[in-house]
Amino acid sequence: MYNLIIIRYGEINLKGDNKHDFIGQLIKNIDHAIADLGDFEITTVYGRIFLHAESSVIEELLRRIVKLPGIVSASPAVDFKLNKAVSDFSDEDYKKLKEKALKLFKTEVKNYPCSFKVETNRADKSFPIKSPKLNAEIGSAILTNIESEEKALQVDVHNPDHLFEIEITRGKIYLFLRRESGPGGLPVKSSGQALLMLSGGIDSPVAGWYALKRGLKIGAVYFHSPPYTSERAKEKVKELAKVLSQYGGEIKVQIPYFTEIQQQIVKKCPEKYTITIMRRMMVRIANHLAENNGQKALITGESLGQVASQTLEGIQATDDVSTLPILRPLITADKNEIIKLAKKIGSYEISIRPYEDCCTVFIPEEPVTKPILKIVRAKEEALKIESLIENSLEKMEILNLK
Repeated sequence: MYNLIIIRYGEINLKGDNKHDFIGQLIKNIDHAIADLGDFEITTVYGRIFLHAESSVIEELLRRIVKLPGIVSASPAVDFKLNKAVSDFSDEDYKKLKEKALKLFKTEVKNYPCSFKVETNRADKSFPIKSPKLNAEIGSAILTNIESEEKALQVDVHNPDHLFEIEITRGKIYLFLRRESGPGGLPVKSSGQALLMLSGGIDSPVAGWYALKRGLKIGAVYFHSPPYTSERAKEKVKELAKVLSQYGGEIKVQIPYFTEIQQQIVKKCPEKYTITIMRRMMVRIANHLAENNGQKALITGESLGQVASQTLEGIQATDDVSTLPILRPLITADKNEIIKLAKKIGSYEISIRPYEDCCTVFIPEEPVTKPILKIVRAKEEALKIESLIENSLEKMEILNLK
């Protein structure tokens, strides 16, 4: 029955003269996300986006659209065209509107007993029927018909099970019963590009999702250390990247060979400093990749105090070797909050698969938690840093995942 989706954005409305640039980017992202389903008409009216489509694809379109950053909510809807002047809205028009409203209610509502409320937004104030009257008469038409079928239905204006919404604009009336929530934020690509340091854990995919929500187009780097890390561990990371691609489009994943670097660190550096020095090497490589990719920042899943390396001193030690800003969306997040969001975005069940990544296979028994920067710098002088990085990048694998 549906013939369009009403798409709402929030934070974009706060923008100034460049507001239309953000709206344009959001429309491009929508178009890209649904391109394989067909060609669809997309219009903007009254500060919202309208996607016109056949009823058969509405639900799949909706499923994809509500994942896109920048979108606050979306509603599958039907429209009622006002072909004549609004002032000529006739009794016959009113009858047809009530019939369409009833048909929509029956299509959407299947479980009884339940309650409902009708709510009208009359954006076009020239429409002759006031909102309270329209609410009452559409509600009465629905209630009378449903009750005649001996189904338990009642009106509840305070806490209804179903909110039937009517929006009246110039030339059209829109009817809908659902508002599917989106992530909000800003459209991907509207804030630039950044490189996500993606592991197989719970945190980094969530950090990537937050970056997408702030309008960043992300790529990813994953450090692979065969034979210490398995192909299954790499496959897990590829699946996590595919999850993120549902929210931000295709993701380029770069996979440097990290085995030799870890072996040299373990061999030549004090055990308690191995994690700190490994992190510094990762950041050096990530900087090199990001700069070549045109990405202006790194993103990590670090959360303050969560593990030994994620102290203020540990963070300072990794920042020391970065020429780019390092964004840490989860820095003050509680682990339970991170897990909750991981479940919501669909990464959690993949992340908890028991495959080691390169950060977990060489963990010392007593890692330093407050590394002193001058000591860290001195200890890594035993490494041929530039040569190790060059060898790592020569063996790098590159994937484009969606």
